[in-house]
Amino acid sequence: RLTCTVGRLEVQTRLKQELSEVLAPRGIVVESVLLKDVDLPEMLTDAIERKAQAEQAAERMQYVIQRERQEAHRKEIEAEGIAKFQKIVSKDISDKTLMWKGIEVTHEIATSNNAKIVVVGNSGESLPILLGEGWGRAAVGEARSGGTSTGSAATNGEQAEPGSGRP
Repeated sequence: RLTCTVGRLEVQTRLKQELSEVLAPRGIVVESVLLKDVDLPEMLTDAIERKAQAEQAAERMQYVIQRERQEAHRKEIEAEGIAKFQKIVSKDISDKTLMWKGIEVTHEIATSNNAKIVVVGNSGESLPILLGEGWGRAAVGEARSGGTSTGSAATNGEQAEPGSGRP
């Protein structure tokens, strides 16, 4: 569109100049020439439209690239923050601390009112596995019917007695 405006002004200026040269000897003064509704050949119109679309696409891509660079920078800052946090936190975390936190959480879950099954781990360093209500019904049924359940299990906060045959 800007190309058409600049071209139109150039054509108006040249047309005014040529008309003034031709009409001045006859006493006619040309003050201005206005061009309205100029019909360009279809091929030229298509070329102008394609050029405008290409320019818009290029501007759009520049915007996308700029936005992606900003997002990459944001992610970099976020990653640096996470790394600093992990460095600070990991200094004070030991295996004993993690085990203690695991025991606290296991105790909280075991003393809650929700139905559950507690499967005791197979080594001294393992924490119990707590299965929620959806798991509890099937596993309790297996344990009571002498199914394939292994290990000690307790439901609703009860503890199983070894060799009692009762889960």
